[in-house]
Amino acid sequence: MIYNISMRLLLIEDEEKVANFISLGLKEEGYEVDTAYDGKKGLELIRENSYSAILLDLMIPEIDGLELLKTIRSWGVDTPVLIITAKNSKEDVVRGLDTGSDDYLTKPFSFEELLARIRALLRRSMKSDIKTLEYRGLTLNPYTRRLHSGSGETDLTEKEFLIMELMLKNKESVLSRKDIAEYVWHSTADTTNIVDVYVNFLRKKIEALTSKKYIHTVRGMGYILKEDEKA
Repeated sequence: MIYNISMRLLLIEDEEKVANFISLGLKEEGYEVDTAYDGKKGLELIRENSYSAILLDLMIPEIDGLELLKTIRSWGVDTPVLIITAKNSKEDVVRGLDTGSDDYLTKPFSFEELLARIRALLRRSMKSDIKTLEYRGLTLNPYTRRLHSGSGETDLTEKEFLIMELMLKNKESVLSRKDIAEYVWHSTADTTNIVDVYVNFLRKKIEALTSKKYIHTVRGMGYILKEDEKA
């Protein structure tokens, strides 16, 4: 898919040379790009404008990246956010994802990989042609990213939504951790623990809605979405 100038991105990066390099490259690809060199300016731009995606460095002055992310999510801003940072420990990755980011790219990275991540975020945010997914009392609404069961419902984070979407599309079939990592994070490198963490988050949300058990661990293989008839 080729994106045109109507795709407006916000880049929040305090290293001017890095910001200029990324901004120039994205503009050459047909994107419109606004740049902020600190968190305070980033928040001002987000408050004043609508963006297709936000590229966010964590280590920025005034207001750091995680605090900025918490703030815009509290405002109800659901714009896809790609964190780009030199921080690459699993703890940092999980913290960033759990705060509300949609993807995570560590420095140094190739510009081609950055473009691929942006395209993936934009594809996932365009869900107008995706139908509601259902399975034995569970209903996933792709427009609101809410999961329904009986009279209850719960909001899902972007990663939880994608895992649930994949499971519903492959109901009663075993999915390996690799399958889930490729679909949700577009990578299989060092994602096993993160897959387990997010599947557990999703499982707890489902269990809060219904006494039935749906997500089961298949030892040595992965996970399966299957209604527990005995529940």
